[in-house]
Amino acid sequence: MTPVRGLPAATATAHANIALIKYWGKADDDLIIPVTPSLSLTLDALYTTTTVRFGAVAADTATLDGEPVTGKAMARIVALLDLVRQRAGIDLAAEVTSVNTVPTAAGLASSASGFAALAGAAAAAAGLDLTDRELSRLARRGSGSASRSIFGGLAVWHAGTDDETSYAEPVADPTGLAEKLAMVVLVLDAGEKSVSSREGMRRTVQTSPDYRPWVEAHAGHLDEALAAVEAGDLPRLGAVAETNAAGMHATMRSAVPPVDYLTDASRAALQAVRDAREAGLPAWATMDAGPNVKVLTSAGRAVEVDAWLRDRLAASAPGLATVVAYAGPGLTVTREATA
Repeated sequence: MTPVRGLPAATATAHANIALIKYWGKADDDLIIPVTPSLSLTLDALYTTTTVRFGAVAADTATLDGEPVTGKAMARIVALLDLVRQRAGIDLAAEVTSVNTVPTAAGLASSASGFAALAGAAAAAAGLDLTDRELSRLARRGSGSASRSIFGGLAVWHAGTDDETSYAEPVADPTGLAEKLAMVVLVLDAGEKSVSSREGMRRTVQTSPDYRPWVEAHAGHLDEALAAVEAGDLPRLGAVAETNAAGMHATMRSAVPPVDYLTDASRAALQAVRDAREAGLPAWATMDAGPNVKVLTSAGRAVEVDAWLRDRLAASAPGLATVVAYAGPGLTVTREATA
């Protein structure tokens, strides 16, 4: 490879996505090939903006919100940069600067937006012109859920069997349901989760007696969710999303040793969502790795649902913060003008 000096920087913004039908467990750890496909909604309010420049530093560096990235997090960044360098035929170190609106490692999809933004910015900065599918596959190598953050609205990640066949793409949405959806994110604890997603997945796949039954039920959940999208049926989509997430967390709790992300505040929030639905509000709960609860609702009633839940949880979750988010856009990338 021949060093090239003065490559222009590129900046990318990617939005977090929340899986409605979950990805939990890898069939291939190195390539991040999932055991199951998944369906997600990209959110407008949670995003990462990343700038990458090759050739400005002697060794790879990265900052997140002004703080240096080190250790395992930096190793994951370097691994993705290496894939880009190999493809572009360059051997230049990269300077990576990221700003995140998503609390990192709190189960709020920060890795999805972060690695989608890194993939987009690094590829552009290296002079690559990748298709959306190629960008999805590249982002997947950093974090599986990042494959879906290349796209706005509703996206499905096909599990596939190898690097070529494991990618995300937009979901056919004939009724425009995505634009009618919203998420109320209940931030119960913005700190780093007790067990990383990668460790939680590994432990669940290897030791939980409930994992394979959940995988077998999963195909039906995805079919039901896609049928709900096609019909524009929010209650149907919400119900299957809630079932899928509850089953996923049940598999974790039966792992050895158990992985239990739910706190007392999480349980109170889940009950509040059920109570909201009984009160006539459109509200269905989902959770990822971490204690925070996301509430699928309609765009037209999201503010009302947010206010109802905040009032109901004032005593049991005094530190509660909420984010009302709507369907968000896909990856955007800009290249610095050349001299």
